[in-house]
This record gives sequence, C-alpha cells and structure tokens, in this order.
Amino acid sequence: MTLKALESVLGQDRAVIHANSVAIGGRAVLIVGPSGSGKSNLSLQLMAYGAELVADDKVILATSGSRTNVSAPEAISGLIEARGMGILRASAAKEASLAAVVDLSNTETQRLPEPREVQVLNQIVPLFYNVATPHFGAAIIQFLKRGLVSSEWVHR
Repeated sequence: MTLKALESVLGQDRAVIHANSVAIGGRAVLIVGPSGSGKSNLSLQLMAYGAELVADDKVILATSGSRTNVSAPEAISGLIEARGMGILRASAAKEASLAAVVDLSNTETQRLPEPREVQVLNQIVPLFYNVATPHFGAAIIQFLKRGLVSSEWVHR
C-alpha cells in the first residue's frame, strides 16, 4: 500500500490495508510502500531492536475515539515473512496505538526535514520517508520510545 492508497480509507472507522506494523510500549509505526519495497525487512530490523510485531502484510486499522489502533488479522498474528527463509514466528502485540507512518516509496533527502503529517482514518500522525542509512531502524525505535523534538527548536 502506498500513501495514495491510505487516502482511500479516509472517513472510515475500520479498514484492512496492505502494510506492516510494529510497536514498542504500545506505540506503533505503520510501514507502507509498494510490494517488495522492504516493509518486512524494516519490521524485522525494528524487532531486532526490541519492537514487537503487530502485523506483516495486512494491518487492521480501527478508530478508537480520536486515535487509530492497529492490529493483525487472527490468521497471521505472530507471523512474519523473511524473504529467502520463509515464515517466522514472532512475539506479537495484539493491538497498539498508531504513532507514525513510514513511507518506503519515498526517500528522505534532507538532514533535518520539515515535519510531515498524514491522516490515517481520523487521526493525523507524523510521516517519515525512508532514510537510506544504517541508523534508520534505531531512529524509529527512539521515536516510538521518546517522540520527536519540535521543528521550531530544530530549525532555529
């Protein structure tokens, strides 16, 4: 699923989309991008840093008040594909609150980018583009644990 496809679920209270999601401390990142873009690869890297798998390949989005929660269809809960190896079992979070979206179809070119946002169902969350550096996974984990410094402070 790409960002454009996320627009198709706006206004809905629940949707199942082609994406991945992992969480740490109840806060989840939704990983979107075309087939073969590395969603499972990034998920596995984040899991190696301590995140729990929410869902691989299909993610359930559901409105809960002003928040969007993510979960996995029961049939694939706790399973993730590792290309070239097969299907692996994983520690799974049953449900988590959406904290951000990572779009693997776009690459970040700025060192300190202006904040981006995207609407998922009825919630607006930060949007990050793919960063082609080894620290990207660690940075996502740190964001999930502690958040992002406001852009006013970063750009002064």
